[in-house]
Amino acid sequence: MKLGIFAKTFARPMVEEVFAAVARLEVGCVQFNLACAGLPSMPDALPPGICERIAQAARHYGCEIAALSGTFNMCHPERPQRRDGLRRFEQVAAAAAALGCPLVTLCTGTRDATDMWRPHPGNSAREAWRDLAETLTSALEVAERHQLVLGIEPELGNVVSSAKRARQLLDEMRSPRLKIIFDPANLVPSGEQARANEIVGEAFALLGGELALAHAKELGASGHAGGLAIGAGVLDWRRYLDLLRQYAFDGPLILHGFEEADAARSLAFVRDVAQASKPAVSQGSKPAE
Repeated sequence: MKLGIFAKTFARPMVEEVFAAVARLEVGCVQFNLACAGLPSMPDALPPGICERIAQAARHYGCEIAALSGTFNMCHPERPQRRDGLRRFEQVAAAAAALGCPLVTLCTGTRDATDMWRPHPGNSAREAWRDLAETLTSALEVAERHQLVLGIEPELGNVVSSAKRARQLLDEMRSPRLKIIFDPANLVPSGEQARANEIVGEAFALLGGELALAHAKELGASGHAGGLAIGAGVLDWRRYLDLLRQYAFDGPLILHGFEEADAARSLAFVRDVAQASKPAVSQGSKPAE
């Protein structure tokens, strides 16, 4: 495994400054968002030369772009909105291919028309699943054209709200280009923090062989995911790293869900946990001179 971080953790006016901030923390990879290059996360079009500029900055600071955000509401209740998301997703996929980035991250979405992370009673309806499958089929065709892998992340507020639902989607889609982004904080329902180890273990049993990316985000004692430095909440990080190794995961472990001021503390915590349970996570690359 190699430690990485969300590039959006660092709010900077220029993409070169974003990668410089990453490199100062000796982090070897990022999950990138086109917003870090002054674009919408899901742009209408890619300005000429922008991918070359991003790639050059990443190379200069010795940072791998491990994943690119392509999240949109894949089961928005209105078909024109889903089609618009797919159109913009095509631009993200083209950017990923140009950047040599193998993975685009997705959100399976919600029936809520204004917030793609908010739960909705309609998320469990057959029609929501149908619309998700239809949108995802189109996205996988785009991935095939660009030779990419798509990662979906089970989210409590989304149609794919659990490891069980994610397993069902993988089994139905049957695509080698569809994989899982695993974030334990997003799998534990509010009020069930005491069962976190059990829930995460069950999720690995269902999905552990399908991981393209692992996330590290803290879960608070109140049940809220994110907003804390890693190690300041209730998740058992040593067990999480042990499970990743047990299931032979050798991809990036991407930290996020905290303010920039907590980035160094969070990275130090995960490195210490990894060091205490060999083999250690890669420490990443030093900044370019």
